[in-house]
Formats: sequence, C-alpha cells, structure tokens
Amino acid sequence: MATATLNPGAGAKPAEDAIPLRRIFAFMAMVFGMFMAILDIQIVSASLAEIQAGLSASSDEVAWVQTAYLIAEVIMIPLSGYLSRALSTRVFFSIAAAGFTIASVLCAQATSINEMILWRAVQGFIGGGMIPGVFAAAFTIFPPSKRPIISPLIGLVATLAPTIGPTVGGYLSHAFSWHWLFLVNVVPGIGVTIAAWTLIDFDKPDHSLIKRFDWLGLAAMAAFLGSLEYVLEEGTRLDWFQSHEIVFFSIVMVTGAVLFFWRALTRDDPLVDLYAFRNRNFAFGSLFSFTMGIGLYGLTYLYPVYLGRIRGYDALMIGETMFVTGLAMFFTAPIAGRLSAKLDPRIMMMIGFGGFAVGTWWASFITSDWDFYELLVPQILRGCSLMLCMVPINNVALGSLPPQQLKNASGLYNLTRNLGGAVGLAVINTMLNTRTDLHITRLHEMVVAGRGVAEEAIANTAQRFIDYGDAAQTMALALINQRVHKQALVMAFGDVFLGLTAIFGSLVLMSLFLSKPPKPVAGAGGGGH
Repeated sequence: MATATLNPGAGAKPAEDAIPLRRIFAFMAMVFGMFMAILDIQIVSASLAEIQAGLSASSDEVAWVQTAYLIAEVIMIPLSGYLSRALSTRVFFSIAAAGFTIASVLCAQATSINEMILWRAVQGFIGGGMIPGVFAAAFTIFPPSKRPIISPLIGLVATLAPTIGPTVGGYLSHAFSWHWLFLVNVVPGIGVTIAAWTLIDFDKPDHSLIKRFDWLGLAAMAAFLGSLEYVLEEGTRLDWFQSHEIVFFSIVMVTGAVLFFWRALTRDDPLVDLYAFRNRNFAFGSLFSFTMGIGLYGLTYLYPVYLGRIRGYDALMIGETMFVTGLAMFFTAPIAGRLSAKLDPRIMMMIGFGGFAVGTWWASFITSDWDFYELLVPQILRGCSLMLCMVPINNVALGSLPPQQLKNASGLYNLTRNLGGAVGLAVINTMLNTRTDLHITRLHEMVVAGRGVAEEAIANTAQRFIDYGDAAQTMALALINQRVHKQALVMAFGDVFLGLTAIFGSLVLMSLFLSKPPKPVAGAGGGGH
C-alpha cells in the first residue's frame, strides 16, 4: 500500500512513522464531516429571522430550530464512543454522515416550524456522532511525532466552524434563501459518506456490545443531558425557577443524572466510561475544554448581539465583522503546531489563556460607538489565543490515554466543550439582563440627582419634536428613555467581558496544576486497529 508522511523533511523516517495514504485521506474526510456538523450549530444563528418569516413561526417557536439541534447533539456526543466501538468507526461514521446529509435535505424541504424542529433534532443527533470520532482517530492512527500537524488541524476545525458559522449563514440567506443553510451540506455530505465507507479501516467492530446495550442508561442520559441543555437554553427567557417548565425539567435532569451516574459506575460495559477522569491531565483538560466552550460560543454570541442591537448591523454585516477572528485562527494554526513541538504545553496554555483575558479586558471598555476597527484587536487576540489554547489542551487531555479509552474519552471531552458553551450562554444572558436592569436603575438615579441637567436635556430634545405640539414632551422622554436603555445595555456588555477576563485569568494559574506530559516516543500510538 502507498504510504506518505505528514512532515516531508529531509532524512530517513522510521517505518512506523509512515502513515498509509489511504488513512490520511480517510482522516481528512472525517475532519470535513466534523466541520459540517459543528458549522451547523451556528449557521442558522444569524438567519433565524428569515426562517421565522419563511415558516410563519413565532419568535419563541423559531428559537427551537437552534435548541433542538443542541439538545439532540449533546446526547449523541458521549454515546458515539460506545456505538463506534460496537459498529466500527467505518460503519458508524458512514451512517452518521449519510444521516446528517438526508436530515439536511429534509430541513430544507420543511413546510412548517414543527417539521423544521423535528428534522433539526434528527440532524443534530446524527451529526453529533461525527465530532468525537475525529479526535479519537487523530490520537489512534497518527504517532505522537505527527501531532504538531494533526492537533492544530482538528483544533482549527473545532473552533473555526462555530466562529464562521454566522458569517456563512448570513451570506447564504442574504445571497440565496434560508433553504441553502441546509442544502449546502448535500454535496459535501455525499462525498464524506462515500470516502468514509471506502477508506476508513482503523478498527474492527465489537458486535457483542450491541447485545449488552444499556437502554435504561440511554434513557437516563437523554433525560439528564437533554433537560440540562433545555434548562440552560430556555432559563433566561423563562425567568428560571419562576417557570413551571424549568422546575419540571430541572427535576427530570436531577433524576436522570442520578440514574445515569449509577449505571455508568456500576455496569461492566457502560454507555459512557467515566473512569477516564481518573487521569489527572484528562480531568484538567476537560475542565479547560469546558471553559474554552464558554469563550468560544459565548463570544460568538456576544459580538453579534452587540452589533445587531447597538450598531443595527444586518446578518451579512455581522458576519463580515466577525470574520476577523476566523482569519486570526487560520494564520495562527501552523504557528501553534510548531510551538506545540517545542514549548511545554502548560506554557502554551498560559500564553493562550492570558491572551484571551487581555482581549476580553480590552473589550470591557466597549461603548456604543465601537465598530469594526475598535473590535479588531480583541477579535485578533481571541482568534490567536483560541488556537494557542486548543492545541495543547487536546494533546494534554487525550495524548496520554491508552488507545482503548480514546473513543469514550473523546466523546466526554467534546461534551465538556458543548456544555461549557451552553452554561456560558445561560450565564451571559442572565448577566446581561440583570446588569442592564442595574445600570438602568443607576442611570435613572443620576438623572434625578442632577435635575437641572436632566431638564435641559429633555427641553433640548423636545425642540426636535416641536411640530408635534403637546406630544413633544412625551416623545422627548421616550427618546431619552431609549438612550438610557441602550447605554445600560452597553455597560452590561462591558461587565460581561470583565467577567470573562476573570475566568480566563484564573485559568492561567490553574495551568500550573497540570502534570507535565511525557515526551512523545517516535512511532508510538500510530496505526491502531
């Protein structure tokens, strides 16, 4: 079989470091499948208004287009390790790619909001199976000597896809129609399915796992993770525990969690093997992955909200502004790969977390006048820091695990990033609401304290509406009230950025508690079956 190495330098390479060309192409197909699945988390976020209009849905209903995908995906991600062992990577990944493609077509053909929500849930559930497999394959089939190339690649895809999702979605819905948010998956999806079926040969199935499948454990996990995602997604909108729905799903979540952990810790073949957390570096790596989810998905949400609500940007303009982060990540990926071969990963993480903290601290000075150029440096810092963090976190978390643990551990590792994003969005939304209310109250107090200035501002504003007669005073008060609300929201954005600075600043210190990973041994870890 033809072989190729991933670092075409001079000199002889050890035979065990040579990777079959077939496996390189198979891995690239898997990476592209993961890119599609992660991209689809965010691709509709900038175009929900177009979908809402096209399907005659309410704003509450259309929000479920996003929520259904996330809930279904978060259930599949940890389950994928078990199914991949039972069916083999080849069969499971091919089914996932084909199912994702078919679900994408069905989403595009939806004629009602209920149909759309159903097919988005199917798309999220099946697509979620493609994500962990890539991480497991990377650390199974490639030897440690190739990780300076492979780790930046999967790190770039895992972080770039959700970052550019709003950009791609905004462009597609603006240039064509919302249907193309889903139809764009069809041709690549067919290609990935064919490539996965014909090229993947990493492992053999263990069909005995199907006979021992833990259906009760699956029901418990679905209740636990599905309810958790629902509570985090809908909590802010429904005012948390003031809502009967949130209380009900919180009870379901706790009940499901107790049953899930009991099954996971007492069965011989649990759906999700939690014992990987005994590995200190995997436990810390998962914690860092959780926090990176907050930074990755939180800021992918925050910047568009600011640009839409405060600056009045449309989906395409938001996408063009956000593209800076994607470019920064793209150009930093090869640098991060080179550094990972030379630097202690703990040092790389500290640089990355520190850069992220500086970027969010810079953004905490935000005003209502900030535009592309004011957001340029924070976005560049975010993009560069994400890559500098993700590469060593991947290596530290998964690089020291035995091959038999990699599939399950990869599912857990990716789950932590998604849960971090869900928790981050819930906290950010709650903080935006509470801090906006607080700043409105304070601004009103300041207006009362300086009555003379307030009277003058109202009088000057009323002059603009003098043609409306008696309504001029009321219109002036409404305009000033609108300005106060806008200013309070901007100040709340600053508070959220400051909160994120504290989180990432603390991670710089936490990096010191990691054990230094052992030096890779050339040829180890490659070509697993």
